[in-house]
Amino acid sequence: HGTSHKYIAHRMAEILNKDLSELNIINCHLGNGSSLACIKNGKVYDTSMGVTPLEGLVMGTRSGDIDPTVVTFLCENENITPHEANQWLNKKSGVLGVSKLSSDFRDLEEARDKGNEKAGLALDMFTNRVKKYIGAYMAQMPELDAIVMTGGIGENSDTMRREILHGLEHLGIELDDKKNDGTRGKEVDIAKDGAKIKIYICPTNEELMIARDTKEIISK
Repeated sequence: HGTSHKYIAHRMAEILNKDLSELNIINCHLGNGSSLACIKNGKVYDTSMGVTPLEGLVMGTRSGDIDPTVVTFLCENENITPHEANQWLNKKSGVLGVSKLSSDFRDLEEARDKGNEKAGLALDMFTNRVKKYIGAYMAQMPELDAIVMTGGIGENSDTMRREILHGLEHLGIELDDKKNDGTRGKEVDIAKDGAKIKIYICPTNEELMIARDTKEIISK
């Protein structure tokens, strides 16, 4: 995800016609694996993943942030090893564990629309966690140029974008539903006209970033 956050930072500096060192954005890389990055003055100041990708957002199969004593609780009460607990938290948790249905957000949206309460709960937990991180990262910014949505969900799910961003209007984040609805995989600002903070969909390109970094290393 670091490669994705780096690409988005460079691309958004171009789109917004700003020097990278002056860029302040929150990048939301949302997919089966998800992370947010607080990019302040062109550099990642904070990011939701930790030593491993398990920290941070509720994901497809990863738990995201939990009380650390959950691990010892599982080991003692379920009679499993630390390795097994790690597997549970990485492979059997997240929206899959909550919904008991799927780690694919498209399946969960469809199931929720048909009245599946557990699918709805899983999606609510995901969107709420993203909201919390956006708020926390805004508190660390001198100012915010844009919220950026990328990754499989961020680029393609107008539903998830809407549910994440609605309710944040008091922070200057105002989504234009007409611009958002049906928009997939395009570089476009979907904020309301005149909104204080821009909201961009920006498809990531990790392969290009890897190629650029490789070229830079070889050239030295």
